Amino acid sequence: MENSNNNDHNHYSNSDNDPKAPLLPLQEPTQTSENSYNSNIKIIFTVKNLLILLGPLLCMIVCLCVQFEGPKTSRDMLAVLVWIFWWWLTEAIPMPITSMAPLFLFPIFGIASADDVAKTYMNDVVALVLGSFILALAVEHYDIHKRLALNITLMFCGDPLNPPLLLLGICGTTAFVSMWMHNTAAAVIMMPVATGILHRFPASSGRSDPVSNFSKAVVLGVIYSAGIGGMSTLTGTGVNLILVGMWKSYFPDAEQIGFATWSFFGVPLALSIFIAMWGILCLFYCTKASGSALSEYLDKTLLKRELEALGPMCFAEKMVLSVFSVLIALWMTRSLTDDIPGWGDLFQGRVGDGTVSVMMATLLFIIPSKKGKGEKLMDWNKCKKLPWNIVLLLGAGFAIADGVRRSGLAQILSSYLDFLENIPYLAVAPAVCLISGFITEFTSNNATTTLVVPLLIQVAETMDMHPLTLMIPGAIGAQFAFLLPTSTPSNIVGFSTGRIDIKDMIKVGIPLKIIGIGAMTILMPTLGEFMDIHFYIPEKKRTNFSFL
Repeated sequence: MENSNNNDHNHYSNSDNDPKAPLLPLQEPTQTSENSYNSNIKIIFTVKNLLILLGPLLCMIVCLCVQFEGPKTSRDMLAVLVWIFWWWLTEAIPMPITSMAPLFLFPIFGIASADDVAKTYMNDVVALVLGSFILALAVEHYDIHKRLALNITLMFCGDPLNPPLLLLGICGTTAFVSMWMHNTAAAVIMMPVATGILHRFPASSGRSDPVSNFSKAVVLGVIYSAGIGGMSTLTGTGVNLILVGMWKSYFPDAEQIGFATWSFFGVPLALSIFIAMWGILCLFYCTKASGSALSEYLDKTLLKRELEALGPMCFAEKMVLSVFSVLIALWMTRSLTDDIPGWGDLFQGRVGDGTVSVMMATLLFIIPSKKGKGEKLMDWNKCKKLPWNIVLLLGAGFAIADGVRRSGLAQILSSYLDFLENIPYLAVAPAVCLISGFITEFTSNNATTTLVVPLLIQVAETMDMHPLTLMIPGAIGAQFAFLLPTSTPSNIVGFSTGRIDIKDMIKVGIPLKIIGIGAMTILMPTLGEFMDIHFYIPEKKRTNFSFL
């Protein structure tokens, strides 16, 4: 090796001294043509390249082998779905790039025009996401999330240390944060806070000691709380936004689902599942010996010192919190009831939740931070972390939903769910939730919702049921991704800490999924009926449904 390095060095030195030497050193062929050919073969025929090629091949197989009685576009739409979902599932191509595939596949296969597909990638729901993400970045930039977490941890720590109470504080903080930003963002923000608490404990001596068990409870609690908290509001998860977008797309004349409307249903549902999750974690991982074993390592004095290190709240933090508070108030009051109209009526329904979200996010670029001359609360450099992959995924979801409807594929596939017609009405919601909850373990929540909800709309029409009776369980079930690390990015965030195993997720996830389906079963015919989600549609072709 040394001789080789010396020769190379001499070669470059001689070349530098010789003015007639070429600028780039000549490389002597070190491989035979046969070796070069074999090397090229290995470069081309990689596993990833084969996975990429399988996408269009599967699409071609569907086009050649599948025949529907409906229009040709329904078969083509199925072929395109197989292509896109294969790339999504295998991540042969980065998910954001795959999410843009409908922009060229739909026009090529005659499913929709280029303009029609492009319009689905930017609507009020996507605007809602963009504004929310910018506000979430502001919260993260000014460490507001850390201040909130430390305060709540101090509040719930107990004296002496009460592990179940501390776990409740950490999980409750995560759920609250997840109500106002995407699940993944909430998990990414809260996981360092949670692991920062766990780092105070010594290395565990075994996989079942109190320290290890409490660490598992905290990590599982954060990732599950991020998902559960996201169920309660429209901005908490992309699934809820996809549901609202599809409702608006399929039933444009119907009363739209507003922020307050969804929260009225989602908060009780999320709260019931959250309490069950906390109870399960305490039962499995917080033993009576946990308090005495952990109390000597978690000192309130240290927590107070960290909180004091953040200093008093500055003007910028107060303004970000104020903007966030005003945004939440505007979301909640845009549409109230028929008797008490919200402020949205002043604009004859032209203003949506996305309008408010972007408007308040814009204020962050106008209000000064008082940290430097001319400096605002936010600038575009701080927004470089915007998760465009999620924005594109949302757009792809809306595009696919529109393509499934346009092509007639939704009507054809819904016929395969006709077994739901023979199920008692009270069992329809849990059956739909179970189907959606099973699919979501193997693909993303958004992809599951995009695939299942259009089919459920067709099934509801066939069964003369209110579409939301099936759409809501389908969308909520897609969020019950509790069993596998790959089910949702939030799970990956927790799994990457190395403190939990797949068996831990399955151990907690199975009872949590069952309880979630049970909560949905109870709330749909009770709270859902109170919200005027009727089981029957008076007229089969009625489109002006009322959600409130």
